[in-house]
Amino acid sequence: MARRAPVPSNAPASATPTPMGPEPEIVNVASHRVACDGVGGALGHPKVFLELGTDGQVDCPYCDRRFVLTTKSAHAPGVYEDSNGH
Repeated sequence: MARRAPVPSNAPASATPTPMGPEPEIVNVASHRVACDGVGGALGHPKVFLELGTDGQVDCPYCDRRFVLTTKSAHAPGVYEDSNGH
């Protein structure tokens, strides 16, 4: 889901929010539990542990990454799956 600017309260009902930025980076994962530290190292962010919701996805609160449950996972930099290495 794209980030959108708020619609002013006096805007007509037909007004729709405009996108505020690019779509998040999609990271396919095979686990319901992931950890993200951005790109790692000095360029990353604090490591956060995330649980995928019932819809099979979760957004990292620090970076523009959306983790999506799939059977076709590929390890991306700064992403840790399951309890291995946590």
